[in-house]
Amino acid sequence: MTEKKRVFSGIQPTGNIHIGNYIGAGRNYVRLQEEYETIYCVVDLHAMTVPYDPKDLREGKAIMARMLLAMGIDPERSLLYHQSDVPQHAELSWILGTLAGMGQLERMTQYKEKSDKAGQQFGLFAYPVLMAADILIHRAHAVPVGDDQTQHLELTRDLAERFNHRFGDLFPVPEAIIPEVGARVTSLTDPTSKMSKSDPSPKSRVHLTDTPDEIASKIRSAVTDAGSEVVYDREAKPGISNLLEIFSAFDGRSIEELAAEYRDAGYGIFKNAVAEAVIDGLRPVQEAYASLTDEEVHRVMETSAEKAREMAAGTMRLVREAVGLT
Repeated sequence: MTEKKRVFSGIQPTGNIHIGNYIGAGRNYVRLQEEYETIYCVVDLHAMTVPYDPKDLREGKAIMARMLLAMGIDPERSLLYHQSDVPQHAELSWILGTLAGMGQLERMTQYKEKSDKAGQQFGLFAYPVLMAADILIHRAHAVPVGDDQTQHLELTRDLAERFNHRFGDLFPVPEAIIPEVGARVTSLTDPTSKMSKSDPSPKSRVHLTDTPDEIASKIRSAVTDAGSEVVYDREAKPGISNLLEIFSAFDGRSIEELAAEYRDAGYGIFKNAVAEAVIDGLRPVQEAYASLTDEEVHRVMETSAEKAREMAAGTMRLVREAVGLT
C-alpha cells in the first residue's frame, strides 16, 4: 500500500471565521483528509505578532478549534492542536532563522503591510520563518494555501532546500495546494480587496456563526457593479464576480452555469439566490458547532497535541544530529 503524503496547514485564532476562510481553507481541510495524512494547527504564536488582548486570544483559540471540528475535521483521521502546545515549532524556527536572509524577509508583502500598523517588531519580521518551521517540523509534503500566501511557501521551500544542501536531505520540499474556486474570496464592501477578519466593517464578510437574517442582509447589501447583467468578469464586474464565486462554492454548480441562469434576472433576485445558497450551505456547520461541548473540544486538542509533540520530537532529533547539536 502506498503511504499517504502528509499535509500541514495552520490557521490563526484571531477574529470570527468567515466564508472566505471556509471556502479557501476549511472545506479543503476536510476534503484533504480523504487523500492525505493531515495535520492542522491553530497558530496562536503567530497571532501574537500584532497587538492583542490575552483574553481575546484565549477565546479565539477555543472558538477556532470548535469551528474547525464543526466544519468536519475528524480527530480520527487528522491531528488538530494549538501551536504553542508543541514547543518544537519554536525550536526549529530558530535553527531555520540562521539560514534565512534578511533581504528575503524584508521583501515579504505581509511584513510590509502589517508593520505599518504593528510597528517593525522582530516577531512580525520572523513570522515567515516560524511558518516554515510549522510546515517542516512535520516534514509535510504539501500545504493548502490561498494565492496571497504563496510567497511564504516559497520561503519555506527555499529554507528546506538550503537545509538539505548544507546538512543532508531531511526535509521534503513542500508543494502548494491551491483550490480552483474561492482561493481569494473578496470583501462584500470592496470586491477589490480580500475578505478579511480585520476589516472594520462587519458588512464586509459573512461569519460562519451569522444568523440566516444576518447572512441575507449582508449579501443583499454587497457592493455590485454598473449595469444589471450577471456576468463573470473580475476586471469589469468584481462585485458580481465575487458573488458568483461564492454562489458556486456553496451551490456546487459552475460559475458559467450560474451566470447563464441569472444573467438577466436582475441583481436583487441574484443576491437572494446567493444568500439562500450560503444559508443552506452553512446550516450543517452551525448545527455541529452548537452541539460540541468545551470538554469535547479540549480533549481532542490535548490528545492531538501529545501526538504532534511525539512526531515533532522525532524530527528535532534528526535536525539536532544533522546540525551538530548532538
